[in-house]
Formats: sequence, structure tokens, C-alpha cells
Amino acid sequence: MSLAAPRRRVPALERASQILDHLVAIGKPATAYEIGQAIGAPLSTVYGTIDDLLAQGLVDRAADGSVWLGPKLYHYGLAYARRLDLLSVATEEMNALSRASGETVQVCGRDGDAMVVLAMAEGPDHFGVASRVGTRTPLNWSASGRLLVGHLPEPERRKVLERAARPSPTGKAETDINDLVTSARTGLENRLSIQAGESDYSVACIASPICDAEGACRATISIVVPDHKVDQPDPDLKALVRESARRIEGRLGWQANRASTA
Repeated sequence: MSLAAPRRRVPALERASQILDHLVAIGKPATAYEIGQAIGAPLSTVYGTIDDLLAQGLVDRAADGSVWLGPKLYHYGLAYARRLDLLSVATEEMNALSRASGETVQVCGRDGDAMVVLAMAEGPDHFGVASRVGTRTPLNWSASGRLLVGHLPEPERRKVLERAARPSPTGKAETDINDLVTSARTGLENRLSIQAGESDYSVACIASPICDAEGACRATISIVVPDHKVDQPDPDLKALVRESARRIEGRLGWQANRASTA
């Protein structure tokens, strides 16, 4: 006589995902019994998982006992969509800025205590840039890194920079926390941050913040050039990068929203 294989214990997160996936698949509310039958889970487990999802706002329960997707999922979806919109618009502007400036352009974001390169368009002269898409560097090594925390309240900004600041390979990156706290805010207010030779020898970064409707720096767009080009008059790289950041905000509707709530 053969013994039945023991039933695999399904982790709580996986079970919750199964329930949400089932609701999406059928496109309508369902009772705990119907869900249990569909996903092959014990009814007691389904009830317990649904209670947990209800407590987190991930599902709603109707008067007849059926459950449907909850309001928090809508907010998650909006946040995800905004992220996609930002990267899509920023990438278009990044390519346009690279053509207008003839230089390498990057879109960068923050990941915890690091700056990460999200997208990159190389200029026609193939100027050697060490940071590629996916590269993570400490926030104090680049103009973009400082801008990404410039909107934070000073105590929070200080706390982040105290954790994140590291000496750079060139030894030129600012590590004084007071200076970093001040320059991060000033750069955001001026909509321009410039660093030269701090992460790579003879390499400069000219960055402008991309701020949402509440004024938070969601990403940056920056031109990466040999340091002798920072102050060139034609083309004016500082003006170009600022204009590009403004266009991204305008296309996303963030400038208008900020003005209406000011």
C-alpha cells in the first residue's frame, strides 16, 4: 500500500497571493468557500488569511460575506504606474538631452542609502563613464545623490547622510555631514547640483532634480562630461539639464499640481 505524499505547507504570503490572484482571474467577488475550493486550500486557512488581508486593507468584505480587492491595492497600483510613467517620460527626455548636448546623460534614483543609475544615453563622442545602468554609489559621491535627499526634513536628511557618506576612490567626495546636509538642500532649491572629480578623476556631473507634486525629488537627470566642460557657454549644459528636468515634471503634471497646492 502506497502512502500519500505529505501536503506541502504553504507560506502565509504565498497563500495570500493565491487568494488575490484568484480574485483577479475571476474578475468578481467570491466567498471564502469558493476561494478555498478554487485554490485547494483548507477553509480554516482561507478564513484566517482573508482576515489578515482585511486588516491590511488588501481586500474588502461585502454584506453577503464575499470578498474583493481592497483599496490599498489601488494605491499600490497608482504608485507603480507613476513609477512607470516617470521612467518612460524621463527616458525620452534623456535621449533628447543627449542629442541636444552631445553628451552622456543619465537618469538616477535613490535606493536606500545609495544612488542608482536607472537609465543612460551615451553621447556621440563615447566619453568613458564608469557608472552604467544599475550602478550603485554612496549618495555623497555624486551631484544626483545629494539632490535625491534634498527635500527631506533636515533631521532625516542628516540621518541618511550620516549612514551613507563614504570616502570616494579619488578622495575628493565631500564627507563633512554639515556641508552635505546644506549642499543637498541648496542644490534642490537651485535645481542644480554639480560635482567634479569626486567619484571619477576628471569626470563631472551636472544634475537637476525631478520633483513630484509635493516637491520630493523622485529622480534626477544629469549630464556626465569631462570636468573642463562644466562652464562651457555653448551649449550651456546647466541650462539644458534644468530645462529637461522641468519638461519631465511638466509632462507628468507635477508642476501644475505643485503650483495649485502652494
